Amino acid sequence: MPSGRPNLSLPEVRQNPYPLYAQLRREAPVCELEPAGWAISRYEDVAHVLKNPRVFSSEGLRFAVEPPWFGRSNPWTDSLVMKDPPHHARLRTLVSRAFGSSLVSRLEPSIRATCETITSRILERREVDFVQDFALPLPASVIGGLMGLDPSLQSRFKKWAEDIVALSVSRPEDTELLASARTTVEEMERYFNEVMDHRRREPGEDMVSDLLRARVDGEPLTNRELMGFLFFLLLAGLETTGNLLSTSTWILSREPELLARLRADRSLIPRFLEEVLRYEPPVQATLRLCTEDTTVGGVPLPKGAMMYVLLASALRDENHFPDAERFDLDRTEPENLAFGHGIHFCLGAQLARVEARLALETMLTRIGRLSLRAEQVEWLPGVTVRGLKALPLEVRS
Repeated sequence: MPSGRPNLSLPEVRQNPYPLYAQLRREAPVCELEPAGWAISRYEDVAHVLKNPRVFSSEGLRFAVEPPWFGRSNPWTDSLVMKDPPHHARLRTLVSRAFGSSLVSRLEPSIRATCETITSRILERREVDFVQDFALPLPASVIGGLMGLDPSLQSRFKKWAEDIVALSVSRPEDTELLASARTTVEEMERYFNEVMDHRRREPGEDMVSDLLRARVDGEPLTNRELMGFLFFLLLAGLETTGNLLSTSTWILSREPELLARLRADRSLIPRFLEEVLRYEPPVQATLRLCTEDTTVGGVPLPKGAMMYVLLASALRDENHFPDAERFDLDRTEPENLAFGHGIHFCLGAQLARVEARLALETMLTRIGRLSLRAEQVEWLPGVTVRGLKALPLEVRS
């Protein structure tokens, strides 16, 4: 390791974190970070942490969206992803019903129709930013529709997501970034309060109305729990699917042989998406907090230690994935951690996979030419989430 502790939030690391991840796995698989926290980088250790919520608390995630210098509360900290048992089970039951396989099957026709509409739109324009013109509108339409949100606000949804994600790399001196994030949280709270007030007066067939009607042990959800759910549903629904779709398209724009292979055999699309999830996962890391003195990978960690559990590093662990740095469509290794593991496995994983599959099926059927209009792409700065800031493409039928 170079002198000093590694810093995951440096711009050069966020542009390409994988060389640092590989070095950590080789030389210091459990190590202290600058300015704070510990990195867990090997597959075996990451899986161990995720499987043991009693010792490794999800409360650690609060630091990513509500750092001490943020200066106000963030309702996302009241969502189920930051809860431990038994409170986690109480909240997860509500959402797991909503995201079951029946919902996904019911949504497939409308998702496919949305993909067709968006594809027609980008073919008319020919030169597009795929992130803004496809990867955002699709999940925004799906999750916005499920929640009954105003579709005219889709562009604002993306800014909200980017501001919250940027908190994971913020520092006390980042006054402009922090001010923008505080404004975003205030806007989201104001908007969701208006939505809930409207649904109380006029309930509908949407997730917000369902959550307002829900009872757990005979009691309704508190306003903080409701707000936490709405933050979580919107932001997670946008970021995971949007980043998976834009990254998948970026890879295809750079690999014409891979693109041709998928065109020739659409049944390979699910396998392709699984390899994208391994090779460039939308969720790069999660955070955990040690509830007691413990050890990980033979390294002692004190009670209260905050850990960056590097999912993206684990998914390129050469001891678990042969030739891990190569994108391999024929890879068969199981246990993809891209959507988490254990009690915090992503509830929207099936929906995200279906949205991405239907999008690629539509694009591969209707788009004949897909070429990148830039030598390099810029990645968003978050440590916990990885996605493209923009993807300039030329598309032709």
